[in-house]
Formats: sequence, C-alpha cells, structure tokens
Amino acid sequence: VVVKQHLEGMWEGADRAGTGASPHTNPTGPTKGGSGRLPQGGGARMRAGFHQEELVQTAKPNGGSSGFGMKKTCRVCCGWGAPPTGGQPRWLFQPKIGGIIGACYYEGLGEVMELVQAVIEAEKRIRPFVRETPLDRAAYLSALTGVEVLLKLENTQHTGSFKVRGALNALLCLTDEQRARGIVAASSGNHGMATAFGMRALGVSGVVFVPEDASPTKVAAIQALGAEVRQHGQDCLVAEIAARRYAAEQGMSYISPYNDLRVVAGQGTLGVELERQAGHIDAVFIAVGGGGLVSGVAAYLKARWPELIVVGCQPERSAVMAASVRAGTIVELPDPPTLSDGTAGGIEPGALTFGLCQQLVDRFVLVSEAEIAVAMRLAIETQHTLIEGAAGVALAAFLRCAEEFRGKRVAVILCGANVSAETLKSVL
Repeated sequence: VVVKQHLEGMWEGADRAGTGASPHTNPTGPTKGGSGRLPQGGGARMRAGFHQEELVQTAKPNGGSSGFGMKKTCRVCCGWGAPPTGGQPRWLFQPKIGGIIGACYYEGLGEVMELVQAVIEAEKRIRPFVRETPLDRAAYLSALTGVEVLLKLENTQHTGSFKVRGALNALLCLTDEQRARGIVAASSGNHGMATAFGMRALGVSGVVFVPEDASPTKVAAIQALGAEVRQHGQDCLVAEIAARRYAAEQGMSYISPYNDLRVVAGQGTLGVELERQAGHIDAVFIAVGGGGLVSGVAAYLKARWPELIVVGCQPERSAVMAASVRAGTIVELPDPPTLSDGTAGGIEPGALTFGLCQQLVDRFVLVSEAEIAVAMRLAIETQHTLIEGAAGVALAAFLRCAEEFRGKRVAVILCGANVSAETLKSVL
C-alpha cells in the first residue's frame, strides 16, 4: 500500500518539479548523471498497474543516490559496473519525488517491494504475540557525542531478542497441517529460543539444531521452552544444513534464522515500530549476522525515509556478510570466537538476504572485541540495561562513527540481552 501510494503520485510530482526526461535507450550505457524514461514494459515486474511511462531517472554525478542501495547500485544504471548478482537494470526512482525509494530497479528490487508489503502484513499477524519494545533517548550518549541517540530496546523483547518476530511470523504463515507435522530450526541460540517460544505459544512441537559451541545459557533456555535440542557441527552454517536435511527427511517444516522471506518480514516489524515511535531518523545502526534483521528493517524504513543511512555492524572476527558484499558473492571465512556469538558464522549459499544487503545497506562498520566489550559496559553503566555482544556491536559501531553524525538523529538497535554469566564476567 505504501509503495502503491507513492508510485502513483510520482509523475505528478515530477511535473510539479519541472524535471525533464529523455528516452533511456540503453539502460546499461554510460549515462552518468543523466535522466530517462522507464523502458516500455519494464514495470511488469512490479506486479501492479502503476504508471510506467514517465518515471524519472536521476543520479548524482559521482554515481551515488540519496535513496537506498549501495553506491554501486546507482552506478549500474550509470554504466559504472555490472549489476550485482547478474541482474539487469530497469529504471531508477527519483528519490526526492513521491518520497519513495531511490534505487536502481533491476532483478532484486522486485523482491524489496514484496518485502515491504510482507512487513506490513507481518506487523498485523504477530502483534498479539510480541511486545512493542521501548525507544529510549540516551541522554548520556547524546551529550557525549553531540548526536541525538535513540536506543531501540529489543533486548526487552520476549526471549530477550528480536528473533521472536521472525520466528512467529513464519510459524503463523504455516497451515495447521504443516505445524502439526512438526518444526525444525537451526540457531546459535536466539532464533532457537524464539522458535521454541512460538511453538509453545501455538501448541506445536519441534527440534532445534545448534552448533556444538553454542552458549550453554541459550541451549538451556531453548530446552526450558519445551523444544528438543540437537548439537551439530562447529559452525551455525553446518547446523543449518543439517537441520534442512533433517526437516526434508522427516516431512517437517524448516524455519531458517534468516534465509526465509517470512522470517525477514517478521524482523522488519521492528522498523514499523521504530517509524511510529521516532517520527524520523537520519541513520540506523543494526548488527548483521545472516542479514535478516537489517534486510527487513531497512526495506521498510527506506520506503518511508529514502535518505535514511543504514549502517550494517559486524565484529571484525566474523564479518562474513560485509566480506561477501565487498566480493560480490557469498564467501567463507574462518570463524574464531567472538563476544557477538549471535551474529557469528557463515551464510547459507543462495541466501536471499545477501542480495537484500547489497541493495539496502549503505555501509558496513567492523568493530574489535575490545570495542564490543566497552559498548556492553557502557550500556550497563549509563543506560542500566543488559545487552549481549551482538547489541554491543551496533553500539560500538555507532561510537566509532559518531563524529560523522554530529547534529543528526540516529537510532541504534539493541537487538538482544542473552549473555551468559561467564561472558558478562569477562566483559566487566
């Protein structure tokens, strides 16, 4: 609905702005900084009858855009490089007209549009089961940095993590028959707890696969919620592959921690709350593991605030998504221990979140273990709130970049609070 309303008014807005357009006869040609019309039939991928002939294309001279996507997204239409994942560019929204997405339209953008709508539907679906977590103005951090800092306290969500949003949405999308056959999930801990919480709420049973080095605190919490736990492999990706295989063999439904549109849409409901609570922000800092949270939140918020800067935050020791986006393909990296166990591990081959992160994340910031520990202590000492390592990653990334956002309004998502006593002791 949001997308439809904006798109239908785009050309009228272009007329009012007096923006000209010329035929875009070569979508992949070197038209740096130029403008052009939507190619005939190009809007068919939108799956709706929006205005197709006169959408204006513009791009900054340096190839960037004030809308979403990495800079290379707009460089595609400007002839500065091949489209990510081999997609063909189609057209570019004018970011300041109609108030909607400023990004190239190639194969992946249709998925983003579907995701925005899925987030809106998920918000209605899961609302009876989840908390609307507080958005807290961090007075100390604001004074320290000169930035108006808003903390989204998802560490107070059921199960102590945002993951319950995606897991519940996926479970609620299943039929009664599918739920009755049983559920399988794979997780480093938080998604497993979230899935177990959802299964108990809906009266179904299932199995959660976790890596052998999963946090004992999180494993115990999954079992306390009534799910069976199976430990498999030394990495989250290994556990995910084993879980998928088991679900297929047993005829059960597998719920991925991130590689599932239903899960990503559920995580995106956090963005719906953030928009409602904040009114407007200039940037958002989000911890990234498999990319489900950042994909869902960024898709929704960039549809509302096209010039929003989305910062993906990862620990230096486990920055697979950042390295994959940089390489243009999913890569494998060593997986040493990190305080941010909730974002650690590899990415499943063909993960839908990879393409979404390519389009939606404006930049990645990697932080050290020492920075994560400092951020976790700072949250306890100044905000009187407990956060886990993954939330510490987002806060640490903001602190590293704070000077760039002086005078701006920024949100930091504190994505969870599930930290063991042993880890907390080492941090303090």
